[in-house]
Parts: sequence; structure tokens; C-alpha cells
Amino acid sequence: MKILAIETSCDETAASVVENGANVLSNIISSQIAKHSQYGGVIPELAAREHIRNISWVVDSAIKDAGIDREELDAIAVTSHPGLVPALAVGTAFAKGLAMSLDIPVIGINHFLGHIYGAFLEQSEELSKPETYPILSLVASGGHTALVLVNADGSTKLLGQTIDDAAGEAYDKAAKLLNLGYPGGPVIDRLAKEGEPKYKLPRALTGENGKAVKPELKYCFSFSGLKTSLLYTVKRIIKEKGYNPDEIAAEKEAELITDQEVKDLAASFQEAAVDVLVKKSVKAAKDFGAKTAVICGGVACNRELRARYAPAMEKIGVKTVIAPPKYCTDNAAMIGGLAYLYALKKDYTDLNFDIASRTGEMPSLPLNIES
Repeated sequence: MKILAIETSCDETAASVVENGANVLSNIISSQIAKHSQYGGVIPELAAREHIRNISWVVDSAIKDAGIDREELDAIAVTSHPGLVPALAVGTAFAKGLAMSLDIPVIGINHFLGHIYGAFLEQSEELSKPETYPILSLVASGGHTALVLVNADGSTKLLGQTIDDAAGEAYDKAAKLLNLGYPGGPVIDRLAKEGEPKYKLPRALTGENGKAVKPELKYCFSFSGLKTSLLYTVKRIIKEKGYNPDEIAAEKEAELITDQEVKDLAASFQEAAVDVLVKKSVKAAKDFGAKTAVICGGVACNRELRARYAPAMEKIGVKTVIAPPKYCTDNAAMIGGLAYLYALKKDYTDLNFDIASRTGEMPSLPLNIES
């Protein structure tokens, strides 16, 4: 079964043809980083315009690279939520129109679950084994940070998500503050290797600041305070050098700190962010008896997170699956792979399906567990 998948939830226009949920015949991604870098973040309306400009040739390229004709497609999958609504609208409208023209079904896919499937795309047989479940997944990207539980009966539950900035968004804002450019994740990760985490930055919603965490927030994240603390730390460093931070324009502050101070700030920021991601994941894995822990999403490319996550889970007897880097950032292969599970059960989506910026109620997965 060959499924064409389309992904336009944020600033990548992506299309892929996936056969039988595991064989990726093509995987085309058109990035908009250069377009958004001058703004230090993704502008939804600009992203939508770029999707409109690129989607036709991206889809055509995916079909051509797969070595098939459109008439050989069995279904079309597309990200329907969560994501930027203007961006999602472009992908879903194109998918619906193409599905109608080819008279084949369409499958709307939850972006979070797509990322989780992406971690298993090269080992999809693991999803049919009962010993794999429950799965505790950390989905961390520029737009989302969430913990999702997947049970063997296919039921899924959103345990918690960020209440303000996503982890990747916090990295971008920190990089902008330090005048490091966009996107922030890769550059902070690189500089952190050459720095020391000598500055104490907060770990929000962990109880480590002496403030009890509300029960409804124990699996949630907050990174806004981390970014603010980094700002105040920069101002303190400047003040210690004899300058008055209040008299210096924000864009000039980074020019008054040394290269090594920038590296140490990057290391301190990264350690605090990763510390929270790992500790929250370990707590959730313990509390829900997870057998497998997954990290996926763009932030899963982070060197420090990948290095610390598996050992932390191993200590509590939980197997770790880390998404391959090529399936961490937004891509359509993960969407097409997951869609295969729905297509097997003929669980297709009505053409009138809606799009949404938030995930809402998590859909169930039509898993085929070995008896």
C-alpha cells in the first residue's frame, strides 16, 4: 500500500511516499529557515505563503522520486493538527483536492502521534509487540513540548505540555538574546560543548526552587522563566563590568560579553532545559509504568538530550527509542508511516475534517498487537 503524505504544520513544506508503513520511497522537505531567520522565529502568514508557493513542486518531486505515477497511490495522508492554522490550511486543502481528483481516501494525522511513529519508522515491528507498551513519549520541538502516553490498546493520553514557550522556542529566544542567529537550537548546542554550566538557571515546575508543583502541572513544562533568567544573568554580567544595563539597548548587550561567557551561558541554558526534559520524562515513565520511552521532534536532535535521556531511563528499567535525526524535524515520512495503521483498518477521514492549532483530544491508534 502506497501512501502520499503531506506535512505543513509549521515552516517546512514536506511530502513523502511511504509503502506499507515502513518503506520510505521518497522524502522531500523544503525548508523556510532563510525566510524566517530575519524575524527570529516563524511568522504564520509568511509560512502559509511559502507553502502555497512550494507545495505543488514538493508533492510532484515526492511522487517522481518514489518512481511511481499518481494513479498508483492508495491514499493521501496530511497533518491536520496541531500546528499553525494558516500553514495547516494549505496542506490540508491541497491533500483534499488531490484525493478528490484521484478518487482515493484521505487520512488526517495528529502531528504529535506522527512524531512518535517517526521514532519507530525504521523499526516499526516494535509497535506490534506487547512488551513495548506503555510508551512514554517526549515530543519536543520549536512549536510543542509534551508528554504523550501510548497504551497497547491504542488509547493515547496527553499527560502534559508546555504552559508557555516550547523548548525549541526557548532555544530560539535564548539565541536571539545572545545574538547567535536563528534557529537557536543547533548553535546553542554547539557552543554549549565549549562552555561550562557555571550560571545557575531555574528548572521550572520541578519543585527544585522550593515551591510545590500543582498536581495538574506535574507533567507540564514552562520555559519562559528560563529565558527571562538568562536575560537577567546577561544584565548582571554587564553590570559587573561597570556598565549600566538600563542604558544599553537590548541588541547591544551581547556585544559586551566575551565569547567564553557566551559559551558558558549557552552551556548553563542547555543544562537547565535538558535537566527539566529528562526529569519530567523519568517521573512520568515511573508513574505510568512505561516499558518504552521515546524522544522525538526537532529538539530530539540535541546532543545533550540524546546523551542523557537513555541512561536516565535505563536506571529505571525502561527501554529508550530515539528518533533518527532525519525524522526528528518536521517531515512527511512520519505522517505517511502512521497513516498506514489507519489505512489497514480503513479508518479514513471525512473530507470535511477540521484543522486546529492545538491537539485537543488525542486520537486512538489502530495498533495490531501480537497475541
